[in-house]
Amino acid sequence: MESTICEKGLLHPQKDLFLEPSLERSLLQDLRTAVADLNGVNPWYGLFRFVSLGGITVGLAALTWYTHQWGLFVIGAIATSISYAFWLICNHDAAHHTLTGWGWLDPVLSRLISWPMLLTIGTYNQLHQLHHGRNGLDLSDPERVQWTKAEYREASAWQRWYVRHQWMVDVFVLGSVGLVVKTLLHSAELYKHFPKLRQQMIIDAIGIVSVQAIALSLVALYGVSLWKYLLFWVVLERGIGIILQARDHVEHYGLWHGPWQILGKQTGNYQLTQLYACRNVNTYGWVNWLMGGLPYHAVHHAFPHIASNRLPEAFQRIQAVLKQHQLPLMVLSPGYIGTSFRLAKHHSLIADV
Repeated sequence: MESTICEKGLLHPQKDLFLEPSLERSLLQDLRTAVADLNGVNPWYGLFRFVSLGGITVGLAALTWYTHQWGLFVIGAIATSISYAFWLICNHDAAHHTLTGWGWLDPVLSRLISWPMLLTIGTYNQLHQLHHGRNGLDLSDPERVQWTKAEYREASAWQRWYVRHQWMVDVFVLGSVGLVVKTLLHSAELYKHFPKLRQQMIIDAIGIVSVQAIALSLVALYGVSLWKYLLFWVVLERGIGIILQARDHVEHYGLWHGPWQILGKQTGNYQLTQLYACRNVNTYGWVNWLMGGLPYHAVHHAFPHIASNRLPEAFQRIQAVLKQHQLPLMVLSPGYIGTSFRLAKHHSLIADV
């Protein structure tokens, strides 16, 4: 009997699924073989995406500053924030060196667009590697968005209120500033154990201070109102934060479980965990382009070296392999907006282990 994963939980066959070690090895071999030819990065695809989104963002910003009407200024800033958010999503590819594949260029590009918005991108990239290793497996995952039942029981009244309204607070209140604070808090806990993390924290601090100093100097040099500059920056931060926080929740919220919950405790394979502990989103091709392949998030986690433009094909192949082995299919949710509001309706906690 075929089974699948839906938004309300797991639909199991009549009896528990267990994989014998030999069958598990066969499954993993089939999964890896199915996507083996999809490795490799086309640098011009990623560079075109980066330059296109950057050009739109800079163009909208220029038009916004050209207008002298406050209403049009705010509208222009909102439009710029939306474009800027998708431009910043290029950072995800850069973190995995699948944007251009050129090891020296990807980090430079990500810092270039992140520091103006106070985003500690080098620090985040180090934590993101830990996230990939711990997602669905280790509660110390620095990007875990879901609380455990134990954490909820021990939380204060206001923290419980936050957990029950987490989506709304994260998206519309904390925004991108919340993401930065979360990154810094985890970095403060971990930097003693990861020398590269300490190095990136220093680089980010120097870069952000330098970029902001240059920006404020230009504001003073050209006689721009400081309040107008701050308004523009705040509108950008709000718009960027809404999109990045909503994306963060859609990708993982409510899916913290390893394959042992589906295939039996004998199975704890990393790649199978990623296929079931991440959410894929059924959306349009142009949305997938804007999101840098993130709608196929489970595939990305299982095979992070596959470039964003090849993830749709990898998704189809992996689903076929799972079906062939009579295993649950990966989560596929209908659209970002619908999924976001559906997740916002009910809070979800990780069960006690």
